[in-house]
Amino acid sequence: MEIKAFQEYYPEHLSHCYGCGTMNEHGYQIKTYWDGDETVTHYKPRIYQTAIPGYVYGGLLASLIDCHGTGSASAAMYKNEGREMDTEPSFRFLTGTLNVRYIKPTPIDCELELRGTIREVKGKKVIVDVKVIAKGEVTATGEVVTILVPDKYIQKIAKGEEL
Repeated sequence: MEIKAFQEYYPEHLSHCYGCGTMNEHGYQIKTYWDGDETVTHYKPRIYQTAIPGYVYGGLLASLIDCHGTGSASAAMYKNEGREMDTEPSFRFLTGTLNVRYIKPTPIDCELELRGTIREVKGKKVIVDVKVIAKGEVTATGEVVTILVPDKYIQKIAKGEEL
């Protein structure tokens, strides 16, 4: 049985995010999975996602941390509720706060690994700590404070209505 990424469970009307949306042909289309108690995403930067020759643009790292965090939050909430990820109502999260710490330049010529740890699931908030690893070294860390999107907004999005 093939394991599906968290993002592959998102309903089509909630799958257009530039970072993680499976419906966004121009986006990163990251895929996040459980790996024990952590979440993991692998991403190979494109040569045009450069800051200076040989190194990744910091905005890409922030974006990857952001989307890894929101996907991890969704999975954590389903797990916390004892529900499968394809059940309704859908748990989708948006970023309330994103804090990124750049530790050292991140090389562009390798696959990046993002590892998330769920720090807190409380009410409508999930906090995820994320590490970016390149060539075995942590190059950036992030704290993603996520907020559950209310079901009434998800229903409006599904109908194509304004929020």
